[in-house]
Amino acid sequence: MEYKGIDYLSRKLNNRRRRVNLRYEQYAMKKVDPALDFVIPALLRRQYRSVLGWCSKSVDALADRLVFREFAEDNFNLNELFQMNNPDTLFDSAILSALIASCCFVYISEDKNGYPRLQVIEASEATGEIDPITGFLTEGYAVLKRDGIGNPLIEAYFLPGVTYIYEKGMKPLAYTNAAPAPLLVPIIHRPDAVRPFGRSRISRSAMYWQNYAKRVLERSDVTAEFYSFPQKYVVGTSQDSEKLDSWRATISSMLEFTKDDEGDKPTLGQFTTQSMTPFMEQLRIAAAGFAGEAGLTLDDLGFVSDNPSSAEAIKASHENLRLAGRKAQRSIGSGFLNVGILAACLRDGFTYERKAFYRTKPKWEPLFESDASGISAIGDGIIKLNQALPGFVTPELIRDLTGIEGDQENMNSKLITGLVIDDITI
Repeated sequence: MEYKGIDYLSRKLNNRRRRVNLRYEQYAMKKVDPALDFVIPALLRRQYRSVLGWCSKSVDALADRLVFREFAEDNFNLNELFQMNNPDTLFDSAILSALIASCCFVYISEDKNGYPRLQVIEASEATGEIDPITGFLTEGYAVLKRDGIGNPLIEAYFLPGVTYIYEKGMKPLAYTNAAPAPLLVPIIHRPDAVRPFGRSRISRSAMYWQNYAKRVLERSDVTAEFYSFPQKYVVGTSQDSEKLDSWRATISSMLEFTKDDEGDKPTLGQFTTQSMTPFMEQLRIAAAGFAGEAGLTLDDLGFVSDNPSSAEAIKASHENLRLAGRKAQRSIGSGFLNVGILAACLRDGFTYERKAFYRTKPKWEPLFESDASGISAIGDGIIKLNQALPGFVTPELIRDLTGIEGDQENMNSKLITGLVIDDITI
């Protein structure tokens, strides 16, 4: 097979870094959007620059619900590999990075004892050529360390069976392994045939609606100053009268104007104050557009409804978010399985074929936790199903539905006979 080489992959990474960093800036709420308003002066706009975290909410609302549990039918002890690599941080970091930038990468190496070590690398620091059938890379490239101005200090080039480490000013080092693919595994969110490295939760539409809302907030802040101190006017004053102090006229509770020598008096007035209502309507329109794009509700974006929702109502209103979560579980779970396969090859020093892991399935916690009424309804359904077909609903299925782990042995015995389950512990 002909490889494209490290120089090509380095150029490819540099071309993609700007778009990835844009998503991270949006997530960190540090993106400064260009000024499109020609009415507000630039100096005034900088003073009232708005910050909005809707893109962060879009990512976190899904990332916080994606909780990886374990691998079922784990014949190769993949769970042990991940348990030895700080899974609480590893899984959450990989999921969050994949949702922000459409993908991330897991770098597999050996520690000093020869055991696989897993490290998450964000999409702005790694790239490669992907095999669309297996999801492995055919070759990969990663920047493991940069200097203060962003130049690479340590680079890695990955090929099947060997990893090359290039450190600035030193000779390259080669580390061989028994893995059938490069030890750089992509974790991808929503891949397809056009975009094999997936799609980000922070889409162009989401960025547009957030930028639209930020402009509305900036205009409303400037207008609020005039709303707080309405503009007033005086007509008919004598040319010989003392000039009126505008600041004193604004904050004073009482002003005195005397008649002139001819008995005329000035006329006081106040300009009509602009209402803040149009800005609130515009902000609600932006929130509705963003919520539709991200699968959220207006409640999630701070527009709280009067009546609190039950757990079932919340689940129903987040149907699009639930479907997005299911899709993310399938694609990201496949990436975690690929990581486990190559790590097992490195641990055992043996080249396993991917089809040997066909029984191993990623398992996730439920996207929405059940409340008391939901658990009661599930329990009634389990009793009826197991009375009709004994043993049809297993303890594992109950945990998938409710997220509650109970006493497995007692549950097995009671489910077969169709008795009420009362030994489940949270």
